[in-house]
Amino acid sequence: MVQTSWTTKGVFAGHGGARTDEAGIVTGDLTVHTTWDGRQADVAVQYSGTAQWFTLSGSPVPCPSREDSRRLHQAAVEAVRAGGGATVPQSHPLGGYA
Repeated sequence: MVQTSWTTKGVFAGHGGARTDEAGIVTGDLTVHTTWDGRQADVAVQYSGTAQWFTLSGSPVPCPSREDSRRLHQAAVEAVRAGGGATVPQSHPLGGYA
């Protein structure tokens, strides 16, 4: 099984934070982690420096390639920075993530 992951530490959630399945809205200094298994990507966040991970709402998402999963990870980081109850960005029909 193919598995690739990316982690970005020190992501300060914008006003309104990020929405998680387990803890609702989380705010502050977060770490964003994306894992791709060859078919889909799972995105999780944690308070930086802690051990507990929370699923970013909207995860997992279908993701056909490693490159797409990397773009998804970056889009998720940017969404968390923007705040507003950020969730996993959904892909556009023309490609890419927003």
